[in-house]
Formats: sequence, C-alpha cells, structure tokens
Amino acid sequence: MSIRNMPETSDKSSTWLKGAYAIALTILALLIITMLGLALGYTPIEFVGKVLNKLFATNSVQTLWYVTRAAGLTAYLLVWLSTVWGLGVSSKIFDPVLQRVFTYDFHQFLSLLAIGFILLHIVVLAADQYLPFSIAQILVPFIAPYRPVWVGIGVFGFYLTILVSVTFYIRRWIGQKTFRVIHYASFIAFAFSALHGLFAGTDSPLWTTQAMYLITSLAVVFLTAYRIFASMLKRRPSAA
Repeated sequence: MSIRNMPETSDKSSTWLKGAYAIALTILALLIITMLGLALGYTPIEFVGKVLNKLFATNSVQTLWYVTRAAGLTAYLLVWLSTVWGLGVSSKIFDPVLQRVFTYDFHQFLSLLAIGFILLHIVVLAADQYLPFSIAQILVPFIAPYRPVWVGIGVFGFYLTILVSVTFYIRRWIGQKTFRVIHYASFIAFAFSALHGLFAGTDSPLWTTQAMYLITSLAVVFLTAYRIFASMLKRRPSAA
C-alpha cells in the first residue's frame, strides 16, 4: 500500500500524547542524570562527560571537537530540511503523492530531530576541553568567549526553533491564525542558523561547506518565492 492510499487518521489527541510522552521521558532522563551526577559528586554536564568518556574514550580533545562539529552541521541541515518541508506542505507540493497527515507529522518530526542535534551540539561543546563554554555562555546570547555575535545569533535561532516546535502541540489552544504567525519565525530561525554556521563554524573556510550554505539558502528563497506566487494566483480568481 502506498503512502497516498494509507487511511488518514484524524485523531489529534494521539499526536499530543506522543509529544507528551517524549517530553516526559526527556524530563525523566534529565532527572536521572542529575541525581546520579549529584550522588557521585559531579554536575550533570560533568557526569555526562564521564559516561561518554567511559563508553567512547571521549577524553581526546579531537574526538569531542569532531562530534560537536558533526552535530552542528547535522542540526543545521535538519533545520533547513524542516523549513523547506514546511514550505512544501503549505504550498501543497506533496499532496498529489503523500497524505497530508504524513507530511505534517514528518515536518513536526524534523523539527524535534533538529532540536535534538542542537542539544547534542550544546552538550558536547560544554564538555569540550579545548575551548570550554559554560552553560551561561551557551544559553545567554552574546557573552560567549568565541565570536560572541555569531554564537549569540545561533542561540536566538535555537530559541526560535523551540518556539515554533512547541506550537505544534498547543495549536488547538492558540488558534490557526496565531499558529501561522508564530510559524513565520521559522524563516528567522533558519536565517540565524545559517549565519551562525557560516560565521562561527570552523568548517566555513571549506568550499564544500560554503556551497552547502549557498545551495540550502537558495532553496529556501526559491520555495518561499514559489509559495508567495502560488498564493497570489490563488487569490486572483476569488477577487474576480
């Protein structure tokens, strides 16, 4: 059976329950990590670093640096993919081949996955010994010791990504109009993520990385222009 022919489920409560379970499990995992760390005399970040070191020998500066770079680039690509997928959903590009329920849920999944890799990028960066960041320097914009402006812009992009993702679960309470207005912040989140990666990332001097930022940004611009143009064409018959 193709995805297009799959029966469409209209049970919105199941999506809410999945999100609630995911949030509850995340909070439970954080509480367990915090309690174990405090019991052993470590902060949560130190405890995670100890566990990673035991499992993967991450006490090497190079290992942590590779992980945080890979997590950052992966997070950026997921933010980009979530943005272009959302444009595709709003433009109804996928409707001829995919069920709208699937495309909407996949868009939501991409946003959550992007947040997960951003958190991995943050945790490993905090545990890195080469250029250590404190939690405050990571979470508070423009106070980082390394390129504070571009790191701060990345922090704002992270917060906007969280804001947009949260609206998936509170859509019925805030209404469709407010949901759409807040969802426009995803464009700003993507732009901030691109600027952060381009000007704060250590891989930016590579021509392949620059090409990636250029191609992904042009894709967002193109789909945005297509979305606006399609909306204008749709309004013309109504006006006539």
